Amino acid sequence: MNPRTAPRYLYVTRHAEATPDESALTDAGRTQATLLGQRLRTAPLTAIHHGPLARAEQTAHLIADQLEGVPLRRAEAAGDYLPYPPTREELPQEMADAFLTFLDQFPEQEREHGTRLVATALADLTGPVPGDEPRHELLVTHNFLVGWLIRAAFDAPNWRWIGVNHANAALTVIRYAPGRPPSLLLFNDTGHLPAELRWTGFPQELHI
Repeated sequence: MNPRTAPRYLYVTRHAEATPDESALTDAGRTQATLLGQRLRTAPLTAIHHGPLARAEQTAHLIADQLEGVPLRRAEAAGDYLPYPPTREELPQEMADAFLTFLDQFPEQEREHGTRLVATALADLTGPVPGDEPRHELLVTHNFLVGWLIRAAFDAPNWRWIGVNHANAALTVIRYAPGRPPSLLLFNDTGHLPAELRWTGFPQELHI
């Protein structure tokens, strides 16, 4: 007999706006995180997973301050790393040079480390959950892992995590239900932020 499983709702956010050296959040970032926490007060969250870097950890704590009794869980697999380094043959010809030049800044050891971490992230944070009760969890992470999770949800080619941008403290929700492909319920939603706090973390030409 197959064990019973229930849907997982993974709420995903990129850390709030950080200082130029990325050692802390800006005042705007602290406000962003607080407002996201207020938005999530009605969500039945059971855990907040966050990466080990200061900007993600601070964001997670500020969100948790707005919630009641939701535990924080620090996870290396929720950190900032290169999830998958594509080969030239995988990339569209017109984009290959630009993408590979960007990826060249990551040393080989870091690439291998990222490949292992992203496998752990998928195993621990995605897919249906054991039992009969749906589970709602928040992941506070970084742009690259958000892109990889979106790519994986759509079963897109492995290289397609590149170019998926996520604003600071925006909200994405992915539903993993038994027997069904993942569903993207929200993506990059900044409705909880005032206009002046939206789009941080995005290149200027992508502001809408």
